[in-house]
Amino acid sequence: MNEAHVLNEQQPLLYQQLQKSFEHGRLAHAYLFEGDTGTGKKEFGLWMAKHVFCTNLTENNPCNQCNNCLRINENEHPDVLRVTPDGQTIKVDQIRALKAEFSKSGVESAQKVFLIEQSDKMSVGAANSLLKFLEEPEGKVLAILETTSLAKILPTIQSRCQVLHFQPLVKDKLVNALVESGVNKNTANLLAELTNSFDKAVEISQDEWFNEAREITQQWFDYLIKDDLQAFVYVQKKMIKVFKEKDQQALSFDLLLAYYRKQLTDSVAKEQLKRVIEQQAQRVELILKARQKWEANVSFQSVCEQLVVRMIHPKT
Repeated sequence: MNEAHVLNEQQPLLYQQLQKSFEHGRLAHAYLFEGDTGTGKKEFGLWMAKHVFCTNLTENNPCNQCNNCLRINENEHPDVLRVTPDGQTIKVDQIRALKAEFSKSGVESAQKVFLIEQSDKMSVGAANSLLKFLEEPEGKVLAILETTSLAKILPTIQSRCQVLHFQPLVKDKLVNALVESGVNKNTANLLAELTNSFDKAVEISQDEWFNEAREITQQWFDYLIKDDLQAFVYVQKKMIKVFKEKDQQALSFDLLLAYYRKQLTDSVAKEQLKRVIEQQAQRVELILKARQKWEANVSFQSVCEQLVVRMIHPKT
């Protein structure tokens, strides 16, 4: 699958919008890409840089074979600069160094491109320094900033950029991307229920604790769907020992919801009896209510035990 096809699959509206901008010579001088991790911001930034410098555009797309495209892919092009956080932040010295580079004429052309990853991590000094640069760019400059948190970007910087919103990946596309990266299909489907971020899904799948947590929750689910009261004992025996931290406990509800939603979807597809589908839908609602109680600081163990009782003996 070639680069253009992947980008068009990920963000079709943005891809078409940017292609038209290139075709009509109407590129803005600065863009702010905003969206979740894994939605294509970095890939689009590199694609735009290659689009500017490619010497052999094919169907209005970078060829990925010319010297310029290859050097940009390898982060070796002298007129394409990338800034990433130095530790926890992007520091003012990094932006000053960037400005110093851009005060010079391009090494190989009059054009220069810079990309700032995680731009929400700029220090106050760095953000103010960049703002002055965006107000008075020197020469032919294309600036591309990326962020997962638009609210952390100075409004004055936002106002000087064309803000492009990257949509979360559609579930089936995320599943396919995960499978292509080596995640098995069942795990990929489960991960797509937990997050719409490819990077986050891969990170979760590689976490040994997650794999244990998934097996524990699967066993709890198996007890529950059989109305087996072992599910009550299992809360104290396993659940509270594995899900100790707040974020882990949140994941336990997400996992259980994912299992029940899949069961409900399968039941609807197989045209199961109405009462079966209604019971499964009620259990999804019970999980959501249980999570609300837990978020209101009721103990995790109490919430889980009450959930078991209300599922197996709904009238008690």
